[in-house]
Amino acid sequence: MIEIADGVFVRRHTELDLTLGLVTGAGESLLVDSGMDPAWACEVRPSRIVLTHNHFDHVLATEAFLPCEVWAHEDCVVDDSLLAERARYYDDPFEGRLVAPTHTFRDTVTLDVGGRRVDLHHFGPAHTSHDVVVHVPDAGVVFAGDLVEQGAPAQAGPDATPSNWRHVLDRLLELDPRIVVPGHGNPVDARFVREMAVPEQG
Repeated sequence: MIEIADGVFVRRHTELDLTLGLVTGAGESLLVDSGMDPAWACEVRPSRIVLTHNHFDHVLATEAFLPCEVWAHEDCVVDDSLLAERARYYDDPFEGRLVAPTHTFRDTVTLDVGGRRVDLHHFGPAHTSHDVVVHVPDAGVVFAGDLVEQGAPAQAGPDATPSNWRHVLDRLLELDPRIVVPGHGNPVDARFVREMAVPEQG
């Protein structure tokens, strides 16, 4: 893991250039996306997981980190359709159990992670209908999920709303982040987000 701010970490994965996050407080921690690698659960035992969205590469390892709360936007659905999505990339069968969110929110919710404030925001549809932005105010860090990608263009799948993407990024920038952690790639700054190209409406 790489510490990018006091008690805020990222873990970079070669597979799909995936980036996961960890926020620590006094005796508690919050994992930002569970990813696909259950082996990380040997190193990290979070008290909460936040799913930034329901694409398979961000959620399939959730079972390995239980028991803990699993937070997501209220429109985040974890079901067998994710296995069909995974099958487009990998031939081997998925042997774990899909885990649905245990706690949901609509617009904004504030969590206490061992005395540390972490805000979850939904600024509207963009990469998906239910993107979650995770803000750690005291560290100036925002986890953006796949709203932001570094090293490759942002991707718009069939469930995306490209016409609203720039508005969502503008709302993210209103949080005045010092560091923005993308869903794929290395952490970036606010300027990167301000200048990044967003997918066009298909």
